[in-house]
Amino acid sequence: MTTPGETAETKTTNGSSDRAHPKYDPTFTKTVIEAIGPNATPRFREVITSLIKHSHDFAREVNLTVDEWMAGVQLMNWAGQMSTDKRNEGQLVCDVLGFESLVDEITSKKFAAEAGGYEATASAILGPFFRTDAPIKENDTSIIQNMPPDGEIAYMHGHVHDAVTRKPIAGVFIDVWEASTNGLYEQQDPDQADCNLRGKFKTDENGYYGFYCLRPTPYPVPDDGPAGHLLKLLDRHPYRPAHIHLLAGNDKYRPLTTQIFDKAGKYLTDDSVFAVKDSLVVDLAPLKGNPSASLEVIYDISLTPL
Repeated sequence: MTTPGETAETKTTNGSSDRAHPKYDPTFTKTVIEAIGPNATPRFREVITSLIKHSHDFAREVNLTVDEWMAGVQLMNWAGQMSTDKRNEGQLVCDVLGFESLVDEITSKKFAAEAGGYEATASAILGPFFRTDAPIKENDTSIIQNMPPDGEIAYMHGHVHDAVTRKPIAGVFIDVWEASTNGLYEQQDPDQADCNLRGKFKTDENGYYGFYCLRPTPYPVPDDGPAGHLLKLLDRHPYRPAHIHLLAGNDKYRPLTTQIFDKAGKYLTDDSVFAVKDSLVVDLAPLKGNPSASLEVIYDISLTPL
């Protein structure tokens, strides 16, 4: 029953909402943000405030339910449970959603602006299979410990130079890693030797580096965890184009994390982690006169000073 001046649209009872009021509490997000304490650093406050605003707005926009939120929590838990020092599943979840590639672009543009507009070689994501303990090797040696029967050996070499002065840089360490022809990195494959297809090389006084490796092979990202589960829900394929990872730098230059991609390979236009950039696509050309390799790729690297 309504009272004089009251309509069915405005009448409320205990536990019910007034339809004339906003659908959700308009002060809730502000309350959460204002709970941040005075000792939070300015940058943390900036980032977490924006995260709270956007995540709350997202939940309201899609009318997120408790069951849906819990499914997301369980997916994050699953990623953490699967992650080890040899596999970062949380990072892979970010990769298949394009998040790492986006943050990589933002960071590289920031560094270019700080370097006065001089840009280093294009960056690309680190990926979930980097290891910090790759063996240091001499230039012009091989990272191949287990040669697959269907493998093609490539001689990859180039020079590292300063993006501003264009002068060669000596003493730059270059971490290199790649998957084998079965699409597996060595920590995924018990039949591969420890640190197979990994190595760390140091540029000489002319900025030169060089090594022997396998022609890279397209492969699917692991589908036995939450990243693979997401790809299935998204009706997307899991494949990455053929690539080799590089991480270059020293104490005077900003580290560069990147990948090079085989121009002749598949999935260049629909990489499952959105990492391909035109300047990172290379030719693996036939190589003659070198008994150690049948292919060659020349790739120079440009770094910006700190």
